[in-house]
Amino acid sequence: MKIIIFGAGALGAYYGGRLLEKGRDVVFFVREKRAEQLKGFGLAIHSPKGDAVFSQVPFATRTEEIETADLVLLAVKGYHLREALPALKELVKKGGKVLPILNGVEHYEVLQGALGKENVLGGLSFIMAALDDRGHVLHTGPQDVMMFGPLDPSQGEFCTQVGDILQPASFTAIKSENIETAIWEKYMFITAFSGVTSAADLPIGVIRSHHETLEIARQMLKEMKQLANLYQIPLTDEQVEKAEQIFQTLPDEGTSSMHRDKKKGLPLELDHLHGAALRMAEKKGAKLPYIQFIYQLLKPYEKGRKASETAAT
Repeated sequence: MKIIIFGAGALGAYYGGRLLEKGRDVVFFVREKRAEQLKGFGLAIHSPKGDAVFSQVPFATRTEEIETADLVLLAVKGYHLREALPALKELVKKGGKVLPILNGVEHYEVLQGALGKENVLGGLSFIMAALDDRGHVLHTGPQDVMMFGPLDPSQGEFCTQVGDILQPASFTAIKSENIETAIWEKYMFITAFSGVTSAADLPIGVIRSHHETLEIARQMLKEMKQLANLYQIPLTDEQVEKAEQIFQTLPDEGTSSMHRDKKKGLPLELDHLHGAALRMAEKKGAKLPYIQFIYQLLKPYEKGRKASETAAT
């Protein structure tokens, strides 16, 4: 199976590197700047689950360099999705089915509309990872789960093949027959987790020590469960409690990728996560007051530090 890793940020680099480690046929599809990094520094993974180093990394910067594709692991930020569509269309023409591991749910409508429903699988990941200044992966927690599954019965056999390819890799690959619910459960969690850590500008350990701040995250979980139910996704109070328990078990220094991006002055996936939730709620005539408050509070940081500084002047 020819696997294209579309984007070599922390997620793409980690999962792609783990597949390279097991001898899988992997090519990273990246921008020129990331290609230069891969050429100059290679790829390395530093992880409590074992380190890995690759001095030579297969990559492409144009779809013309890729002859065939079977699986396209889409690991870009939500705000880069639309600009990725032309290349994704070309990779689908070459035989690829797209497995997105972006947070949120709104991108599925975009991808299915552009690529065809039959070419988009369901997927998500649970991992705490970042890139250092050489583009090497710093995996900082015990989790490295990738979940995937069919969004249409016609994709069942292909998902079984994907499972056979991913299972030997040294990360946790889980094939789910109820992937849509799993995607929403992750969306519920990450909307609350990224929102509260970014707005408070604090790691989860400090937030846990202040009941009033943690309560904001709890209320966001409840609002996301309400939203899921409005869209006939059967999230339950038990799943809300499970998400709360995850908050309690994360390491004190644990934080979200959105918070890390905010600290670095990078753009945020605010519209892709919180903005999308508000748009979906509006379509159903519902209100999400806690999510709306967090969205409004983080809006000045959405485009990154330079944009916010320019607006201020």
